Amino acid sequence: MQYDISTFFDNVGRMLAYEADHPMLFSSGLFWVLFLIFLPVYAMLRSRRLQMVVYVVAFSLYFYYKSSAWFFMLLIITSVLDWCLSRIMSDTRKLWKRRLCLWLSIGMSLSILGFFKYANFFLWNWNQMVEGNFQPLDIILPVGISFYTFQSISYIVDVYKGRVSPTETWIEYLFFLSYFPALVAGPIVRADYFLPQIQNRDHASRQEMAAGLWLIILGLVKKAVVADYIAQYNDLIFASPTGYSGLESLMGVVGYVVQIYCDFSGYSDMAIGISAIMGFRLTRNFNFPYKSRNLTDFWRRWHISLSTWLRDYVYIPLGGNRRGTLRTYVNNFLTMLVGGLWHGAAWKFVIWGGMHGVGLIVHKALRPWLVKIPDTWPVKAASWTLTMAYVSFLFIFFRAASFEDAWLIIRNIFGNFDIAYLAPFVRVRYVWLIFVAMIIAVHSLPTRWINAAGDWFVRAPFGTKLAVFIVAVQLVVQFMSEDVMPFIYFQF
Repeated sequence: MQYDISTFFDNVGRMLAYEADHPMLFSSGLFWVLFLIFLPVYAMLRSRRLQMVVYVVAFSLYFYYKSSAWFFMLLIITSVLDWCLSRIMSDTRKLWKRRLCLWLSIGMSLSILGFFKYANFFLWNWNQMVEGNFQPLDIILPVGISFYTFQSISYIVDVYKGRVSPTETWIEYLFFLSYFPALVAGPIVRADYFLPQIQNRDHASRQEMAAGLWLIILGLVKKAVVADYIAQYNDLIFASPTGYSGLESLMGVVGYVVQIYCDFSGYSDMAIGISAIMGFRLTRNFNFPYKSRNLTDFWRRWHISLSTWLRDYVYIPLGGNRRGTLRTYVNNFLTMLVGGLWHGAAWKFVIWGGMHGVGLIVHKALRPWLVKIPDTWPVKAASWTLTMAYVSFLFIFFRAASFEDAWLIIRNIFGNFDIAYLAPFVRVRYVWLIFVAMIIAVHSLPTRWINAAGDWFVRAPFGTKLAVFIVAVQLVVQFMSEDVMPFIYFQF
């Protein structure tokens, strides 16, 4: 008996402690066990505002600790400084003092982000320029720092502009900044949308909870079944840029395009679904981006919370489209460069963001002529093909280990392409092909059909919902790899 008790406490200790090799993820069993324990207590406290806020904050900080160790202290420090500066800003009418608070908050947030994310990038480039010998710093990037930094900046800017009032208490602001469904990989939460939900608490209806469960099921299948399975082949291709034929490399690129969508949109679906069950609404983060027939439409559908944030807090402050055509193009380009750097401290991300900026400029420049072309099915097919080819091409730079590896893969595709490899590829990778084709096929369906599936699930009897959930869990168990694979966007 003594042995059993000691074993129990050892397991509890491991559950509470941070494990670098096993960070807490939405796709891990530990999270769902803890979430099921969390929910009943949350339901009891839902009508008690302060107790509910404190309870969710405590769980959020624990969740972040399990994801990123003691870096959760950075989140607390950021929240304290932001809240204090927002209160000072709100209590004064002196413009210089308000601006000082604004820039102190933004400067502090960007300084922390810059140190952890970009310090070694700048050191490496400095060494290249002056032939220096500065050694890289031993820095670990805190999970989700880019997401909550952008939330912090949007909050302080909105308070400065009078779009939102600062929270009455610090704990409410910490709730907003640390809210665990969106903490480590978004969607990026906006204060003007989320803060009123804390103050005006609504219990989730049965329909909302069912819709949340549907999103969780979709997210789990997309991430733990489709994305993680096809990643096994994609990783082989990008790990050896010249080790495979051009056709196999091309398939790896196509696979990664599907993988990153399923991985990231799957996480967003789970985050939105978990939040819906708790009675909070998060904004949609993906809207079938691979339906897009131009780059402008793509960025209205892909990572919507980031693209709208860049629009509102970078593009518009730069002048938007209010200062002439040339300035509009420059602002577009600079905004996408910021978006590229947000994703990572490497030149490959600069190239990725910059080339998306170039693509947006070209589309805007040609739009007066493009609208004159009849919108026939061949034109639709051609525009879709061109858009997806460009997006896929740029994803090579996004995924490759380096700029050099990206070019090796591109040269391999065009210089070593042999259709003879297709038949053996199909024989060996038929499950991979089914998953990739399935996601592409879903994007070809009318949106109303896909929405109808969700509506059917919400209206279905409890037994049907349970059966669908069991099937989804069985699929996850069947296809799950030995180690839980982290979400791609955890690195940002």
